[in-house]
Amino acid sequence: MLPIPAEELNGSGTLGPYWTFYRAVAAEQLSRWLPSEPSTILDLSRGHGRWSAQAARGGHRVIEMIDFRKTLEDGQPPLRDAGKTRRVRADDLRFLPDGSVDAVMAEDRAMSLELMAESAVSDIARVLRPGGRALICVDSLVLGMAILAEQNYWAHLRQTTGEVMLVPWPDGSITRCFSGAQLRELLTDAGLEVEWVRPRTVLSPSTVDHVLASDPRALNWLVRTELEAHPDDDDTVGIHLVASARRP
Repeated sequence: MLPIPAEELNGSGTLGPYWTFYRAVAAEQLSRWLPSEPSTILDLSRGHGRWSAQAARGGHRVIEMIDFRKTLEDGQPPLRDAGKTRRVRADDLRFLPDGSVDAVMAEDRAMSLELMAESAVSDIARVLRPGGRALICVDSLVLGMAILAEQNYWAHLRQTTGEVMLVPWPDGSITRCFSGAQLRELLTDAGLEVEWVRPRTVLSPSTVDHVLASDPRALNWLVRTELEAHPDDDDTVGIHLVASARRP
C-alpha cells in the first residue's frame, strides 16, 4: 500500500514535485488524445477550467459543464462565453441533443465523484456522435485500498474483490474506485468501444522526487518515460486510471 496520506493521494497535499509531474503527464496525455481537427468537445471535468483551456488553445470549441450547486459554493464568476469556451450550469446532460459533440472529457476523477457513474456514462455515449471519443479518469482500487487502510477499515478491505468500491474520503465525501476490468465494463455497458485503459502514472512519488531533486530540468524526460511505458490494463499501480473509448 502507498505510505502517503489520503490528502496527498488526492493531489491536495504538499508533494509539490510529484503533482507538478502528474499535471504535466495529464496535459501531454490530453494533447495526444484530442482530435486532430477542430471539434466540439464537452468538458465534464469538475469545472476547474484547465482541461477546457487546453482544448480551446488547440482550436476546439468547448462546452464546459459547471455543476450549479458547486458554482454557488465556490463563488465562481458569472458564466459567460469566452472565445472558444462556453460554460454551462447544469446538473445533467439533458441540455444536449443526441449525437451533438465530437468528444467528451471527464478528467479529474469526474466519474469517481459521480456515484451513479453508469447513468452518467450512458449520457456521455448518447451525446457523442458516431465515431466520437470519451476520455475518462477515475480513482483506482489502489487508491481506495490505501485510503481504507489509512482509516483502519480492515473489514472493508477484505470485501473489495469484485464489488463496487465506495470509499469515504477524510473530508466526508465519497469516491467510487475502479479496477481496470470494472472501468472497461462501465464503458462497454454504455455501448462504447474501449480503446485502452491504463494508469495515469506508474512512477512513484519517491522516484519522481528523487529524479527532480537531482536535476530539476529532468521533468520533460520523466514525462516522456511515463508516456512510453504504456502499461495498458495494469491496475496494480497508480492512484488513477484513464480510459479512452469510442462510440461505434
